[in-house]
Amino acid sequence: MVGLIVARSKNNVIGKNGQIPWRIKGEQKQFKELTTGNVVVMGRKSYEEIGHPLPNRLNIIVSKTKKFEGENLLTAASVQEAVELAGDKDIYISGGYGLYKEAIPFVDKMYITEVDLIVEDGDVFFPEFDADEFEREVGETGGDEVEFTRTVYTRKH
Repeated sequence: MVGLIVARSKNNVIGKNGQIPWRIKGEQKQFKELTTGNVVVMGRKSYEEIGHPLPNRLNIIVSKTKKFEGENLLTAASVQEAVELAGDKDIYISGGYGLYKEAIPFVDKMYITEVDLIVEDGDVFFPEFDADEFEREVGETGGDEVEFTRTVYTRKH
């Protein structure tokens, strides 16, 4: 299974000045639950922002310019190569924009956390996709000051 996991604002922002533009208690819980014991694929900038491999999962960094190696850490030149490296494990594409854009045409599921926020001056956006290609299931809502809703898009076959 190839999945994609992202949180986006009401105006489709996923990044601002190299950061996720919000910190919402509980918002990242789903990310940890889904990716632990599986494979997380992220771009070089996303990885460098975190600064270390995420524990208890295989981290595959997509980069054409740098090589990352270590315990539970591999480098691939493309999303397709990352998928091949992952073998039969569940894969979660976790950003940024370029990886999402490359992966949307073939992902099985998209786990999208819709953050109830308008982000002014955002500079990274989630790519457009054809919602008609997916079944949409609205899940739980959470958050204190800022609400979020979990939505799962499953590709129709």
